[in-house]
Amino acid sequence: MRRTMTFLNADGVRLFGALELPPGRIRAVAVFAHCFTGSSAHIGARRITTALAAKGIATLAFDFTGLGKSEGQFADSDFDANVADLIAAAAHLRTEMLAPAILVGHSLGGAAVIAAAEHIPEVKAVVTIGAPFDPAHVLHQLGDGIERVREQGVAEVAIGGRPFTVTREFIESAEHQDQAARLARLKRALLVMHSPTDTTVGIDNAGKIFVAAKHPKSFISLDGADHLLTVPGAAAYAASIIAAWSEAYLPAASCAAAMPEGHVTVTGAEGKFLQIVDAGGHSFLADEPMAKGGTDLGPTPYDLLLSALGACTSMTMEMVAARENIPLEGQSVTLEHRRCHADDCREPGGHSQLERIERRIIITGPLNEAQRARLMAIADKCPVHRTLSEGVDIVTTLVG
Repeated sequence: MRRTMTFLNADGVRLFGALELPPGRIRAVAVFAHCFTGSSAHIGARRITTALAAKGIATLAFDFTGLGKSEGQFADSDFDANVADLIAAAAHLRTEMLAPAILVGHSLGGAAVIAAAEHIPEVKAVVTIGAPFDPAHVLHQLGDGIERVREQGVAEVAIGGRPFTVTREFIESAEHQDQAARLARLKRALLVMHSPTDTTVGIDNAGKIFVAAKHPKSFISLDGADHLLTVPGAAAYAASIIAAWSEAYLPAASCAAAMPEGHVTVTGAEGKFLQIVDAGGHSFLADEPMAKGGTDLGPTPYDLLLSALGACTSMTMEMVAARENIPLEGQSVTLEHRRCHADDCREPGGHSQLERIERRIIITGPLNEAQRARLMAIADKCPVHRTLSEGVDIVTTLVG
């Protein structure tokens, strides 16, 4: 569930952001900082905020001063201003809900989160994606215009085919940053992500960041990805890694505020099919494969249905074996069906009934034939099997 959020920076400029909220309880809060001249609407930002929300991490992606939907002028912004904007975002979140525990930065945003982390005491983990070691690296994007800016104090230059007004202060701000010293005193867990085929910010930058930082630190290669993570699957892969890595630095999941068993909330997220599922306080993603127009960040609805049947089958067999002293050492349930949810949705007047489910069971242990037959009979009597076989009334109510 996405909620618009605006807040004022230190200069009183109103900044715009989108807060991706988990459908259930909030374990922690994160902030995403976008790339140079980019915005929070970039696909990489959306993938990452959605993946973190599925882990119970409310994530704010906002636009720096003068970019995206934020107010102010780009000419009034520089690297120090970006860092100040991050600190302002953290202060706003601290007041509204919780201060961020995780900072994620893409490209120059990665350099900015390194600089901002020491000013946000609640931050436990920092993630950089395709980040330059030295913020001055960004100046090469000014091309020949950099000399005009130095001479005139302010000039319009083309960056990525778009005109931007750049000041001498912008250049000086980028050139006077001691990132090595910041990394040495970071005292937060650091994840460095970079593509070896990044032609905008070379992989050597990742090496310098990693060496300058102290442990705990990790490196993940985004092999085959481009700088902006526009290669299919690149942003989704990065998002899944960040969500999994951050688990070690978050408070243990608590079910205190979770809905009771039998209650599930599903919330639409960024993308054609992507959904955030909260089931009894356990959050995860549901999606469709890329071949069907999805982003493949989670199992499909049919996969989840089969998973429910398989899990219930296995649990019931295990429970009965323990109760009846059947020497079951292990069991495995494989399920298959022949329909696709995405295809069903495209068929006018179509339905999603599963005509056939094939269930194959492997049982291990010194069981005799009677015991094996008993467990196979029990498989057909598990609660989910009965629900699917006997049918269920589904009552739908519009509540908002």
